[in-house]
Amino acid sequence: MADGGKVVKRAKYKSSVKVPGVPGVLKMTRERFYFMPNDPTLTTKLNVEFKLIKGHKFSKEGSSKQALLNLTQDQGGNYLFEFDSFPDRDQCRDFVASAIAACGEVGKATSEKPAVPHDEQLSATEMGRRIKLLQENSELQKLHRQLVIGGTLSEAEFWAARKKLLEQTENKKPKQRVALKNDMWSVKPLSDGQTNRVTFNLTPEVIHQIFAEKPAVRQAYLNFVPGKMSEKEFWTKYSRAEYLHSTKNIVAAFAEASEDEELAVFLKQDAMLASEARKKIRRVDPTLDMEADEGDDYMHLPDHGLPQVETKEILEPQYEPFKRSFSQYLNQHAAVVLRGRVIDVELGDTRSVAEAFTRTNQAELANDVSDENAYRERINKVTRVAEIEDLQGPRDPPVALLSIKDPRDYFDSQQANAMKALGDAETGIRQLKFSVSKEEAFCSLKDSISEINSQGLIEPIISPEVALKVFNGLSQNISSTKYHLGKNPHESVLDQLPSATKNELLLHWTSIQELLKHFWSSYPITTKYFYTKVTRLKDAMSQIYPKLQEMKESVQSDMRHQVSLLVQPMLQALDAAFAHYDADVQKRSAKSGERPNGFV
Repeated sequence: MADGGKVVKRAKYKSSVKVPGVPGVLKMTRERFYFMPNDPTLTTKLNVEFKLIKGHKFSKEGSSKQALLNLTQDQGGNYLFEFDSFPDRDQCRDFVASAIAACGEVGKATSEKPAVPHDEQLSATEMGRRIKLLQENSELQKLHRQLVIGGTLSEAEFWAARKKLLEQTENKKPKQRVALKNDMWSVKPLSDGQTNRVTFNLTPEVIHQIFAEKPAVRQAYLNFVPGKMSEKEFWTKYSRAEYLHSTKNIVAAFAEASEDEELAVFLKQDAMLASEARKKIRRVDPTLDMEADEGDDYMHLPDHGLPQVETKEILEPQYEPFKRSFSQYLNQHAAVVLRGRVIDVELGDTRSVAEAFTRTNQAELANDVSDENAYRERINKVTRVAEIEDLQGPRDPPVALLSIKDPRDYFDSQQANAMKALGDAETGIRQLKFSVSKEEAFCSLKDSISEINSQGLIEPIISPEVALKVFNGLSQNISSTKYHLGKNPHESVLDQLPSATKNELLLHWTSIQELLKHFWSSYPITTKYFYTKVTRLKDAMSQIYPKLQEMKESVQSDMRHQVSLLVQPMLQALDAAFAHYDADVQKRSAKSGERPNGFV
């Protein structure tokens, strides 16, 4: 059924040519088309506007072919229908062509300028990135003003090829990670001078540094907070332990640790640090003898060789776990600072910081197991293949060194041997003369010229045409550069041009590259959208010809030839594009009788 405003036909909707398809009814109006399957339980229902359809394709009529009609979208989608007969298909094809043309006229009448495609919804962030990029890049801003504001390209077409540039602009300034402070956290408490109350200032940065340098405190926080005590109570006990260590009263620390088990965790030596130190010692090369060079210099002497009277305090065994060494604390602090910040979490959440350190430590322990196994295998292999120098015999050179006083004697004898090996009888008869007279040299040259005139060169060294072209090019280059003697050899032709001419030439070259990139990417022309785009690009490129000609005439006469050499590649690229466009137009015109819509 068909009338002037709509068409209704039986058809099958197919996802590809080989599949059977879903039978149903296809209804077309001037604005949209509908497809309803015969089986109401199926979800294959279509309701598409014709303004989203940019072209259509169809199969040729034949007894063994299907009557297919393929409606293509601008963004690559398609709708494929199979009809019962070719007349039904042709009727729908003609209706689709007229509907697409009507939608194109309506769009042209509503807006003369090319609008942003309907499917591009720009967010405020995306628009800000584009504006920022244009502000930072003056050349891109000129190109955008010429092509987009001039109406040659749309915003979507211009920015489609610059998605990576926008992403690089967004990620150009990564977030800087703050390293650990080099200064050591002072354990000295603050006192108000009136009461016995002392306070410690614990900031998130200080807590991060404590967790990094003292694994036992970090593990105690995860075990105690919030199960056994609150976070305030935890840091109060830790501050109490630091205060006791600052007084250097080991007996008092031992007494309080005996009464409070949680406080004893902070007062005793860090067992986790001791375990890490033992693992590091095991990684040291066992063949390295640290005591072999002891006493070689003053650096190996206690206190750098400075005499110091010190009475070593002898502690009872129960006090040893509470002894703290400042040198160990200093070494641990230096190791943490050199290692850097190994976690990337917000410092406000104390538990998250502790858990992040724990995960990092567990990953390092897993790596240490594999590294230790590899180290053991390497040590065993080195032990097996190691050579003891004292047990090795004298090593003589494998070959005797070649000593030639006069190289001519060696090469002349080798040449004679090679000629004898070839079995050249003539060579054996003819005697080489190293001293000839003028008459003999003239006769030899005359014979050679006569031989070449009679026989010619069987295999010439180079083609005469190529040699003449190179000779002419070199002559032209010499004649053009002899007037520039004394100038900077690194200065290019662009640097010698006036600033206005140089900028104009670079802008033309950039715009030509942009237009050609969009021109060649639009082929083959399969939709009306590409046909319209190629026409706009062709008109824009045709306007560049007179501008280049005017620029060549505006420069001085001595620089006109150099400018022509710079402009020549641009003209050649434009000529190739126009030649392809004309050939494609002729090819499409030849097929217009068989395919009147032109988008097959």
